[in-house]
Amino acid sequence: MATNLPPPESSGTTARSTANVPVDKPSPPPPAGLSGVTLPDWLRRFWPAPLSIDHKERVRMLVGIVLAVGMVALCAHFWGLLHRPGLWMVASLAASSVLVIGLPSSPLAQPWSVFGGSLISAAVGVLVGHWVPNLIGAAALAVGIAVTLMLFLRCLHPPGASLALLAVLEPATHNGQYLAFILFDVTLLVVIGIVYNRLTGRTYPHEKLAESVAKATSQGHASPFTEADLDAALKQHNRVLDISRSDLESLLQHAAKAAFQRTLGELRCEDIMSTPVHAVKESATLTEAWELMRANGVKALPVFDAQQGVVGIVTTTDLLQQQYAVEPVEGLGQKLRSLIPWKGAKKAQNVGALMSAPVQVAQLDQPVMDLVPLFSVKGRRHIPIVNSENRLVGIISQTDVIKTLASALTP
Repeated sequence: MATNLPPPESSGTTARSTANVPVDKPSPPPPAGLSGVTLPDWLRRFWPAPLSIDHKERVRMLVGIVLAVGMVALCAHFWGLLHRPGLWMVASLAASSVLVIGLPSSPLAQPWSVFGGSLISAAVGVLVGHWVPNLIGAAALAVGIAVTLMLFLRCLHPPGASLALLAVLEPATHNGQYLAFILFDVTLLVVIGIVYNRLTGRTYPHEKLAESVAKATSQGHASPFTEADLDAALKQHNRVLDISRSDLESLLQHAAKAAFQRTLGELRCEDIMSTPVHAVKESATLTEAWELMRANGVKALPVFDAQQGVVGIVTTTDLLQQQYAVEPVEGLGQKLRSLIPWKGAKKAQNVGALMSAPVQVAQLDQPVMDLVPLFSVKGRRHIPIVNSENRLVGIISQTDVIKTLASALTP
């Protein structure tokens, strides 16, 4: 006998649930303001964003920056005494130390950026200051050329631009001694950065994306992103980001994991299951089961006993193998049936003899995340949902879970 089993009143669901992932109702668009943004929202942009670092990292940064600036200043002072006349310290080295010590993974703080950005900018400033007599024009030109070369040579280092400006403003720097002094100081700063960052658990120079991907793969944590994926995303973003490619990949993974857990972590089976349930008794004939599947467009029927407990499941594949479809099956089903040579086999007489048992079931309040391994690893296609009394209240298919995952991952 074939039947439809509506969920009991205690289940709290009486129709097929379409709630995959909770979605907030779209709010009405704000009144147009500055570039389509309201004035209060625009003013809130001036409020500083929180720093997501703990007290230990703050102390590490503070101590390292003090040590770096102090050691560079000390050595630079002796350099100035030995090479008179000349500068013995430039303010931009303090900014460089903040990058090297405080942001060791930043592309702006890597050794090539510090060396190349500082020396190239200083050289540009010396040349422009020597050849361009107008001070205002020379200042703008020196900084512009310095930034252009840093971008072209992939050594963008913001403090370097100040070295180009200093060379224009200070006539005493219009010589090779200024360049030697900058080389001395940035070399010392990079050496201090390498030693201090490694002693405090930071990688410097920072690892490349290919290196981090290879490391994760060797540890059995293959990255879902490739270099081509990040290249495409960065190209579309089309802005300079003060974050390394490997850190960007790591942030994307952690953000995706957090979003996945947030959207699916508390989602229960009752939220996505199909109901009312089309099911059959053990004693039902295969023809009855087939007719019920065709009439309702389902591919699996849970099987229940006299006590309404779930004891098995029967699928269209089971019935096709037994050749018990009462009418020719159109399309793919017909092709599948014609390929199965079961003509001499002993045929089951009812659903109870054909069903797959025992059947994997899930509880009404069970997290949907628990079902993912059942579908992906154990090859399940349909999982009946039962309540605390083992009464059938719904069913979840592989398609239901895929739709739920897609909804969670779609922006």
